Amino acid sequence: MFVLNVIGKGASPALFQPLGLKAAAILSPDLAFDLPLAGDNAPATLAAARTLAEGLKLDINLVATNHRRKKLLVADMDSTIINVECLDELADMAGLKPKIAAITERAMRGEIEFEAALRERVGLLRGLPLSALEKTYAERVRLNPGAKSLLATMRAHGAHTMLVSGGFGYFTRRVAEAAGFHVERGNTLLDDGKALTGEVATPILGREAKLKALEEGAAHLGIDVAQSLAVGDGANDLAMIQRAGLGVAYHAKPVVAAAAGAAIAHNDLTALLYLQGYTDSEISG
Repeated sequence: MFVLNVIGKGASPALFQPLGLKAAAILSPDLAFDLPLAGDNAPATLAAARTLAEGLKLDINLVATNHRRKKLLVADMDSTIINVECLDELADMAGLKPKIAAITERAMRGEIEFEAALRERVGLLRGLPLSALEKTYAERVRLNPGAKSLLATMRAHGAHTMLVSGGFGYFTRRVAEAAGFHVERGNTLLDDGKALTGEVATPILGREAKLKALEEGAAHLGIDVAQSLAVGDGANDLAMIQRAGLGVAYHAKPVVAAAAGAAIAHNDLTALLYLQGYTDSEISG
């Protein structure tokens, strides 16, 4: 069985009456609800629902009801859990943001290979004082809306949570603590004690490492990967998004949104809770 999950301000089941579905289950009044449907015509119903809502800021997705509430969350960091790409903000400190941000954008769109792009960008930061990392975190990095509620709610219901980033450990450690993740993984920027050397430690955590983290997390918990949720916005998140039981493209690049099982383009991170069928009364924070 599946549900048609609808999320967005002013969301109303009445809009979808032409589909002839059963009564809606309200998750959040005027914001989120489920419409039950059978699997045989589910893809066609999803397409029809999105046509009915064309031009409205609604996130409409098809979600399987089996193992709906996930026991493992694996999340990307930059532009997913937080509001910025940390490497681009470091580049701004060095006066190189336009050049480095352009490389970041191409990598996230899948136009160039992630590891090579990371080495190129880090190389341009050679000589950047270590104080720039603290300044970037303090002045630029903010949790995206809904992050704390997402983590608190899933943890309260027994889920294990992992922050897995192609970014840097300096930031993942701080963001994981601020948001409430159990564990974090990130790349390591090398330095000489005063400034960045322009190198990153190997092996580089990229697309395959994120997939491996998802699979290792499920194995550690003794659960099927179907009981996992993976979320991200860039091409290096695609492997884990496509492998997870619920893979979500969050305000993502087009290549990611097109390939993910679910996409959130208009709402904050609490949408990941509504996708799992949580109601307002069950959401923490």
